[in-house]
Amino acid sequence: MKEKRLSKDFTQGNIPKQLLLFTLPFMASNALQVLYSTIDMIIVGHYVGTAGLSAVSQSSQILNFATMVCLGFANGGQVLVSQALGAGKKKEVNNIIGTLFSLISILGLIFSAVVLCAFPLILDVMNIPVESYDMSVDYLVICGSGLIFTAGYNMVSAVLRGMGDSKRPFLFIGIASAVNLVLDILFTGILGWGVAGAAWATIIGQAASFVFSLYFLYKNKDAFGFDFKFESFKIKLKYFKMIFQLGLPMAIQSGFINISMLFVNALVNDVGVVASATFGAGIRIDDIINKISQGIQYAAMPMISQNIAANKPERAKKVVYFSWVYSFILTVISMAAYVLFGKELFMIFSDDPLVHEMSSTFISAILWMFPALAIMRGTGAFIQGIGNVRFSMILALLDGVILRIGLSWLFGLVLNWGFYGFVLGYGIAAYGNAIPGLIYFLSGVWEKRRVLAEDI
Repeated sequence: MKEKRLSKDFTQGNIPKQLLLFTLPFMASNALQVLYSTIDMIIVGHYVGTAGLSAVSQSSQILNFATMVCLGFANGGQVLVSQALGAGKKKEVNNIIGTLFSLISILGLIFSAVVLCAFPLILDVMNIPVESYDMSVDYLVICGSGLIFTAGYNMVSAVLRGMGDSKRPFLFIGIASAVNLVLDILFTGILGWGVAGAAWATIIGQAASFVFSLYFLYKNKDAFGFDFKFESFKIKLKYFKMIFQLGLPMAIQSGFINISMLFVNALVNDVGVVASATFGAGIRIDDIINKISQGIQYAAMPMISQNIAANKPERAKKVVYFSWVYSFILTVISMAAYVLFGKELFMIFSDDPLVHEMSSTFISAILWMFPALAIMRGTGAFIQGIGNVRFSMILALLDGVILRIGLSWLFGLVLNWGFYGFVLGYGIAAYGNAIPGLIYFLSGVWEKRRVLAEDI
C-alpha cells in the first residue's frame, strides 16, 4: 500500500497545470489572510469612524513588522524543507520541522514582550494622530499579546507550502476569518467595544486557527512527516544554523520593508487624520491585490526549490516563465478594477466623504507599482527558491529602505507633492527589486551556485 503523505513531487509533470492548481488555494488563503485584518478596518470604520480606522491601520502596520520577521525565518525553513524533499532526504524533514517550530515560537514570545513593554515609544515614533492614539494603544496591546498565534500559523503554513500542500493553509486561515468576522460584529458592533473589540476578535480568531492547525497535523502526523515527540522539538544545531542563515536575510528583508512602510505612514500622518485613514484603507486594498498575486510566488517557490535540488534547472526556469504569465494576467485585471471601481472600494472602509475624495489621489499614484509586482512574482520566487537570500536581502534594502523611504521623502517633501508624492514614492520603489531581479535571472549567473540540498 502506497504511503500517504501531505508532500507533493513537482520534479515531473505538466508545469503550467501544476502551478495553476497549486497557486489557486494560495491566492484564496492569502486573500482570506488580508481579509482577516480588513474586516477589522471595515467594521471599525463604520461603527467607530475615521479615527478608529486610522488606529487599526496604523497599529496593524506595527504588528505586521513582527509577523513578517517571523515569516522570514519560516520561509527559510520552507526552502530547506522543499530542497530536502527534492533531494529525496525525507528523514531529515522531521528534524528541520522540529527546529523551526521551536525557533518561531520563541520569536513570537519575544515580539509579544517587546510590544507590551515598548508600545508608548513605538506609537510616539509612529506619530499617531491624537484622535487615534488611545484606540491604537488598545489594538496594539491586545493583538501584540497574541503574536505567538500569528507566528505559529505562518510557521505551519510555510512548512506545508514547502511540502507542496496549499489546501490546508487555506482551511486554517478560513477558520480564523470566520471566527474573526462573527466576533467583530458581536464585540465591535453589537456590544460596542470599539477598536478593543476588533482586537479581541482578531486575537481569538488567530488562536483558534493555530490550535486547530496543530490538532490537524498531530492527527495526521505520519502523512505530515513530523512525529510530535518531545525530543523532536529540541533545536538541532545543524538545522538551526541553516534555517538562521536562510531566514535571517529574509527576516531582515521583511523587516526593512515594514520599517519603510512605518516611515511612509509617519509622513502621511503629518498630513492629518483623513490622509492617515485614506492611506490605511488604500494600503489595505493594495495589500489584498498584492497578497492574491503573492499566491503565485508562494506556489512557484517550492516548485523551483524541488527542481533545483533534483538538478532540473530547465524545469525551474519554466516555472518562472509561467509565473510571469499568470502574474501579468492578474495585474491587468487588478489595474482595471482600481480604475473602474476604485472609489467604491474605499467606500467599503469609510463613510467619510473626505476619505472618498482623497482616494482618487491614492489610486492615480499607486497604479505605477503594478507592472513591477508582476515581474517580482517570478523572480522573487526564483531567488528565494534557489536559496540566494543574500541577493534577496540586497533587493529588499534597495526597494524597502533606500528607494521607498528616499522617493517618498523626495516626492512628498522636497518636491512638495504632498500625499500624492508619498504614495508614488511608496509604489515605484518596487522597481528597485523587479529590475535587478529580472537581470539576475536572465543572465544565468545563478547556474554556478552550489545547491543547498547537498548540505542537508
